Amino acid sequence: MKNLTILDGGMGRELKRMGAPFSQPWWSAAALIEAPHYVTQAHQEFIAAGANIITVNSYACVPFHLGETLYQERGFALATHAAVLAKEAANKAKQNVLVAGSLPPPFGSYRPDLFESNRAFDILNDLMQAQDDHVDLWLVETIASIEEGLIAANVLKSSTKPCYYAFTLSDEVSSSAKLRSGESVSQAIAAICSQNIAGIFFNCSIPEVMTQAIRDTKEALATHKRSIDIGAYANSFTPISTDHQANDSIQDYRELSPEEYLAFAKHWYQLGARIIGGCCGIGPEHIALLSQWQKSILQDQDNQ
Repeated sequence: MKNLTILDGGMGRELKRMGAPFSQPWWSAAALIEAPHYVTQAHQEFIAAGANIITVNSYACVPFHLGETLYQERGFALATHAAVLAKEAANKAKQNVLVAGSLPPPFGSYRPDLFESNRAFDILNDLMQAQDDHVDLWLVETIASIEEGLIAANVLKSSTKPCYYAFTLSDEVSSSAKLRSGESVSQAIAAICSQNIAGIFFNCSIPEVMTQAIRDTKEALATHKRSIDIGAYANSFTPISTDHQANDSIQDYRELSPEEYLAFAKHWYQLGARIIGGCCGIGPEHIALLSQWQKSILQDQDNQ
């Protein structure tokens, strides 16, 4: 994607803000189970704000959030329903909107120490099969370690749809960007760039750490002679600790205005990111400002 493409914002926190069912441990799956019209409404709000890509609300359709029994009984059907809702919303949009199937962390966000390779493949493969008929591309989200990325790549190795991999970063600004596992972004790129991959994203980390990650990615891709998309969609959380318990508490927010987020996005764009959106806490108002900026970029290109 040569021009700037706008991804949607954070679905779970938008559902909570709207007053949709939202409770632990189900999180964003609560609305999908109890009141799916809210999921449709959230998609519509991001589309109205100008998103070119919306993401299926399947992030919590895993045993970690649903519980083992509900996952076995309804996990596949819920992920399919989420994909259908996204596709229906995209089909009704005035602009062209693509649907990204979401492959989330099977054992909780930000915790590479809890990852189980053997079981992860089966869970991700089920989620992929559940959504495949209704999505245009794949987005593996919040990858905390190289191992997680490679398991997802094995699931998607035969897919004919564009596959994007979004890594979550340590929320500590440094001269070398690192995953939550402590592995460097450069190591992650080296490990995964030979897979079926259309792009590398960074997500669900504070905006300040995205900059170095994009720099490191560009350098690593050049070293390995790969030309693929780079993207970023940060959260508006306070920094996340290494022992974060996703189902025990709700992460604290920071005040991050649309204007402040746009300033970060412009820097990412200057460094080479071409797909930009938002994660937890980044709402339609942030996406709307990104979309306005996108239009100004296109207008400037037309005038040249």
